[in-house]
Amino acid sequence: MNLKVGLIILTSAVIPVLNSVNPFDKHTKELPIQGTWQLVSGITIEKGKSTFTDYKKDMKQIKIINGSHFAFFNHDLKMGKDPKPVFVAGGGKYTLKGDTYTEHLEYCNYREWENKTFKFKLAMKGDTLIQRGFEKDEKIGVDHEIIEKYVRLKD
Repeated sequence: MNLKVGLIILTSAVIPVLNSVNPFDKHTKELPIQGTWQLVSGITIEKGKSTFTDYKKDMKQIKIINGSHFAFFNHDLKMGKDPKPVFVAGGGKYTLKGDTYTEHLEYCNYREWENKTFKFKLAMKGDTLIQRGFEKDEKIGVDHEIIEKYVRLKD
């Protein structure tokens, strides 16, 4: 066998093996978060007290995530005719590094929340996205942990 042919065969066999043991693979693969998500439940933990909210009961919230931005919309299910009507909207840029998801809230109808950054840990279980982290900002008087559960909406 010719030396060149032998080297080509050896290289062809070794490259796939080296690619399969690349130690950086697990760090470069991102969670598949792009899409539209509906918030189904949340837990807020503040000063040791937990509050559970079923977001399917009286309101609906979706979060839309593309390659660089997120947006969320939340409204009551009584078409604003509730004594305390709800409409919340916001969005901005995000980063995702492994399971660390950081939102940079650029727009929000609660204007005091604008230009804030919030860091979360994400977990995926099938079509469910779980977001857990702290929302803390002394200026707006918020200091709590949130755990939110979203389900992926199908087209």
